[in-house]
Amino acid sequence: MAKKSKKSKKEKKAKRKEQRRTKKTIIEISPKAEKTATGGINFSVAFPATIKEIIGRTGMRGEITQVRCKVLEGRDSGKILRRNVKGPVRIDDVLMLRETEIEARKLTQVKRGS
Repeated sequence: MAKKSKKSKKEKKAKRKEQRRTKKTIIEISPKAEKTATGGINFSVAFPATIKEIIGRTGMRGEITQVRCKVLEGRDSGKILRRNVKGPVRIDDVLMLRETEIEARKLTQVKRGS
């Protein structure tokens, strides 16, 4: 009986190892991307906009940057918007905007203690 339990332990170990291997080979698709019936991927429509001015930092810890950007394509091409951006950005970077109608609120400079 001792041999039988060792064999089953080895089988279980090999099975777990194989499962780990298959997990590593699976490629995850972005949640914003959609799968089609043919197996291809459709990405959502986005419009390019270049950053023209960096206004300032916002957010609880200053992790968001407010920028002014000019929409390059689409219905609102040429329009200058104020947007909040997370992550590192510089002037003349290109943002891909999923919508070009909503604008971010203006930053208010509030001094601490008042």
